[in-house]
Parts: sequence; C-alpha cells; structure tokens
Amino acid sequence: MLGRDPNHLELALYGVMWSEHCSYKSSRIHLKRLPTTAPHVLVGPGENAGVIDAGDGIAVAIRIESHNHPSAIEPYQGAATGVGGILRDVFTMGARPLAVMDPLFFGNLDDARQRWLVEGVVSGISGYGNSVGVPTIGGELTFDATYAGNPLVNVLCAGALPVERLVLGIASGPGNLAVLLGSTTGRDGIGGVSVLASAGFSESADDAAKRPSVQVGDPYEEKRLIEACLELLDRGLAVGIQDLGGAGLVCATSETAARGGVGMDVDVNAVPLREAGMEPYEVMTSESQERMLAIVTPENWPAVEALCARWEVRASVVGHVVAPEVTPDGRSVGMLRVRDGFDGPVLAEVPAKSLADEAPLYDRPRQRPADLDAIWADDPSGDTIADPTADLLELLVDPAWVYRQYDSQLFLNTVVGPGRDAALLRLAGPGLPASRRGLALTTDSNPRWCALDPRLGVALTLAEGVANLACVGATAKAVVNCLNFGNPEHPEVMWQLSETVDGLAEACRAFSLPVIGGNVSLYNESDGADIDPTPVIGLLGLVETLVAPPPGWSWRAGDTVLLVGPSRAASESEPLPLAGGRWATQHGRRGGRPPQIDYAAAAAAAGFVASEVAAVCAGAATHLSAVHDVAGGGLAVALAEIASATGIGVRAEDLTAPELFSEFPGRYVVASDDPEGVRVRASEAGVEVRVLGIAGGDRFHVGPVDVAVELVARRRSDALIDALDRRP
Repeated sequence: MLGRDPNHLELALYGVMWSEHCSYKSSRIHLKRLPTTAPHVLVGPGENAGVIDAGDGIAVAIRIESHNHPSAIEPYQGAATGVGGILRDVFTMGARPLAVMDPLFFGNLDDARQRWLVEGVVSGISGYGNSVGVPTIGGELTFDATYAGNPLVNVLCAGALPVERLVLGIASGPGNLAVLLGSTTGRDGIGGVSVLASAGFSESADDAAKRPSVQVGDPYEEKRLIEACLELLDRGLAVGIQDLGGAGLVCATSETAARGGVGMDVDVNAVPLREAGMEPYEVMTSESQERMLAIVTPENWPAVEALCARWEVRASVVGHVVAPEVTPDGRSVGMLRVRDGFDGPVLAEVPAKSLADEAPLYDRPRQRPADLDAIWADDPSGDTIADPTADLLELLVDPAWVYRQYDSQLFLNTVVGPGRDAALLRLAGPGLPASRRGLALTTDSNPRWCALDPRLGVALTLAEGVANLACVGATAKAVVNCLNFGNPEHPEVMWQLSETVDGLAEACRAFSLPVIGGNVSLYNESDGADIDPTPVIGLLGLVETLVAPPPGWSWRAGDTVLLVGPSRAASESEPLPLAGGRWATQHGRRGGRPPQIDYAAAAAAAGFVASEVAAVCAGAATHLSAVHDVAGGGLAVALAEIASATGIGVRAEDLTAPELFSEFPGRYVVASDDPEGVRVRASEAGVEVRVLGIAGGDRFHVGPVDVAVELVARRRSDALIDALDRRP
C-alpha cells in the first residue's frame, strides 16, 4: 500500500487502526446485509452515533458500545470509561446525552471473582454516570456460566438535539486547525483496542501486565467537556468534531480527514501530556479519556480558546488540515503526517483513508457446529415440571440492588425508570424545541435462545424489545446492536455471527425497523472457550403525546387479568416449548430449539398494546391498571413480578405448569376493570385475548403454584443481595 517499508510509528498506526475493534475486518462483510435506511433516519451506521428525526424539530442520537475486556481486567475503570466513551459518541453529534443503559453479563455468583466483578462494574457505572450528570435508566443483568471467564459490559446512550445542530466528524478546509479539547494524554489505555479488545483471555488475563491498557476516567472533566462542546456547536464555531475513543488521536485525525477527503498534519509535540518521555507512537495511540478533536477555522480559534477557558477545558492546536495530493495516476489522496514540530521533520506519512477505511476485509471460514443436530434433538419441552412453586421462586431476581445505585432522575425527565419493561423519558432538555413527545428505550438479549439457534434467537430478541416498548406506549423507530461473540478465528463463531446478522436483518425488515448503528465485540473467550453468542439489541421508540405515565405494574384488587397475544407458540406442535427458557437453563437442560416466531401476530399484538397504553399517556380515561410483557421465565414470572410490585395476589387456576414457564414472544399480561372493552378492541385489531383470572387477596394461586404473595415478594427482593453476600 505504501510502496515502501513502514517505519515503527507507521506500523503502530496501522496496528491499532486495523485492529479488530477499530476496523471490523471480520464482521464488515456481514454487517452490510442489515437494513439501515428509513425516511426518519438522519444518520446511519458509520458515524459516531445514529440519529433519527423525532419530530417537533428534535433529533435523537443513539449509540451502543462494549467495554468487555477492560472491565474484566479492572472492573471499576473499565465500566466507568465505557460510560464516558459512549457519552462522547453522542455529544459528538451535537446531542446532549439524556440517558444511559447498561446490559451486564457475569458468571454465576457462587464464585467470589464474579461477585468482585459485579460490585466493581456497578460501582464504575454509578460513579461515572452519577458524577457526570446523566441518568442511568435501565439495562439488563444476566448470570450464566458462559461468562465466567469473560464478562460483558455493554453501555447504551441516547441524547437529543435541535435538528439544525447536527454535526458530523468531518475535517474540511485546508488551513483549518485541528484542536484537541479536554484532558491531557498519558500512557493509560495504550493498546486498549489491540491488546485487550482484539484478543482472547488466558488464565493470566487479570494480572498487572494488562492493567495499563485500561483507560482511567474523570467524570468531572467529561461534564465540562460536554458543556463546552455543545456551546461550541451552538455558536457554530466548529466545522467538524470527533471524539477520541479507541486508537486515540490517530483514529480521530485519520477518520475526520478520510471523511472529508483531505489530509492532516499533526505535531506530536503540541499534544499536552501528563507523563514525561512519551514516544510519538504512545502519543498517537493513547486512549486517555475525556478528549475531543474539533476542526476550527483560524478566525474562530480565539473564540474557541476563550470559550474553553471559561469552561476550564484545555484547548490546544495540534494539527492543520491540508489539501489532498494528486498522484501521478490522477487520484486525490489525503495524507496523515505526524511531525516533530509543525514545520519539523515528518515522523510518519500514510494515506488517511488507508487507516480509516482500507483495513483488510476478511471473509473468515464459517462452519455450522457439528453437534448442533444432537443439541436440537435434546429438547426439554416434554420434561416433567415436578415442583413448579420451587422453580418459580428460584427464577425470581429483582435487579433493584444494581439500579438503586444509579441516579435515574437527573434532568427530571424520567417517567418510567429502571426495573420495568422499558424506560420512558419526556423528550425535553436545555436548548430543545418544546415538545410533548416521549422517548422510550430498551435493551434486550437472550443468549440462551441464541446459543441454540442464533438466527432465530436474535429475531425473538428483537420481538421482545418491540414488546417492551409497547408496554410504555411507544412505537419502535430504530435499532442499534452490540454483537458480542467469541473468537472469530473459530469457524463456528463466524457461523454464529453470520446467522445472527441474517436473523436480525430478517426481523428488522418484518418490523420495518432500520439499524442505525452498533458495535461488534469479538474475541470474547477465555482459555479457548468462547462465550455463547450474545447479541444485545437496543431499541428506540417514540410516544406521540406524553402527558401522563403509562399503567405500569399496578393491578388493583378485583381487576380481571388478561393474556393479550397468542396462547400458543407459532408453528408449535405439542408439547409447549421450553427450549432456551430460564426454567430449562435452571435445570441444566440446554438443548432443543427456540420457538418459531409469527411476525404478523407479534407486530399486531405490539401495535394493539402500544395504542392502548399510548392512550393512557395522552391523558385519555383508561381502564388499564397493569401492562407487562411475558419474557424471561414465562407467564409465571411475569405474574409474580406484578404481584411482588403491588403486594396484591392473583387467582388464575386454569393454567398448566408448561404454560407457566414456556417462553415465546408477543404476549402481554394486562389487568383491567373493563375486560370486555379490551377484548372488543383487541378483536378489531386481530389480536387474541384470554381471561386468566382475578387480582386480589394475599395468595399467588396460578395454576399448580399456590404460595403467599409476601413470600414471592421477599424471595424476589432478596435473591440478588443474598447471592452477593456469599463469602468464599
């Protein structure tokens, strides 16, 4: 590519930019199959965050990322800087970050190291998010042996902006200045994308040798940086802006130059350092946090410098935009030059586009697992459920211990916070046009389904996300994804990834949803053992009018409890499906195939429930007291969660044990004092409704389960705390 031997610095630049984490060299060939466009999409994949038009002159930016390996090495800083990085991805677009969500995956809590990881990660998220002033409004908490050696820490952020403030990470205008904003540059984080995120773990993965590759965060610096950047954009002082995340300064300079078709000269001596004696390759590849790169015209530089001084944000000119060169064959090439002084000798000179866009593209071998047919044949669906009461109590876990450490009410926009089907916010904030719309967010995953059938499992997961949004009255508008997989050099892993992409593409088209961004995290393995495929799906939805809260989990004594949606799984033959469900996993039964999905039925049920709840949000009189989707653990867990939340029991005797624990999408528990009205409206929408029973009393009597509500509530609230309190 260069026509010569690269020097050490140039090799370092290519090493980080062509790493798996930065270049997506093993996944790009597959990601191209995802649908990414829709009339309301303003920015799709390839930028720092995806952006949609939410109406009323407001745009919403959303991004999801992973910080898996850093969190396994140093859980507090790994998780904290994961939050910091995702915030920068969003405010880089000109959006004020409004909310964070955190899907977390750990090994089983009977292991002391897992308890240490959980406490460290949760502390890191709360310590950074609470301090920087962005609410954490939801997420997931999954415990499974597959994550014992390789926990997953995914973070989603959404923000809002006036449509006219949207800005992209593009450098343009030869002579313009590249201004580094924010923190000083140190040796923390060097090799983060290549040492940690682009390789598997071994038994020594948590030793001190890898700790310097983990970034160190400063939320107070980030808060000042957010405010300075948003004011800079409001005043039109930046031509383009880009955060410094993976691969640090080389990534920000090469990507902005490549997008603009220009070159850039960077002076390594102009970069403010926090450590003496740093080599040029360290300066260029450091992933020190809380840094942004702004492209500024020379005439605007004094105003930018004054603005940053007022916010106490460091601002340094570290480079210049230069015109592209014309090659002998007539091509225009923008060169990234690293210099020792602005007019000093050139230390490295490479085409910016070669770093940002021309990494090797691998079509890695794919192989269907040889034992998959045997796994599918080992179906637990016909198993006897001997003690459904004990099974239910074992399945109940309230994640409140986690989310109560997060401030979920910052900005006072949170209408529905953590612990429910989806989070719901007023679409409001400083500088935004007035609006009565609501913004709903959810993250969903089901590695149990995806381990059995990645294509079907991710489709079922997306359907569950659509259902979660419907429970707060929202209609899904866009998808982001964080695809967590094992070692791509294993053909079975690449088969899982390819199947997942195809399943997600199929489901998105069925629900008319664009994928507007995402992240691929590979090499999630420990000592050669790959994690189960874990695609995390983030969904953004909108509520047209939000002037009242949705019903929630609050049935009243005397309400009729209904099951809205199909009573049987699509294309189901007897018996009811248990494969991939929490009941089967709890009993060590990890075979079988997930249930098939009827997209039309799932979409119809979601549309009906969303319209019923949206009417409540719009302030209309309602006869709904509770709405909850049937998800992990099946109908038994959904009913038990409402009973626990209200302290009011339920009698629903006409249910079998398999009906209680079977899991398939498109079903909702609805409580109402006007069940006939619900039934009539559902019938008009082509949606099935079944009467389950009546809410009331102090007993949870559901099919073969008959237990005191107080015991159900106590078990649910204490399960996680008791597990964390175990001592080695």
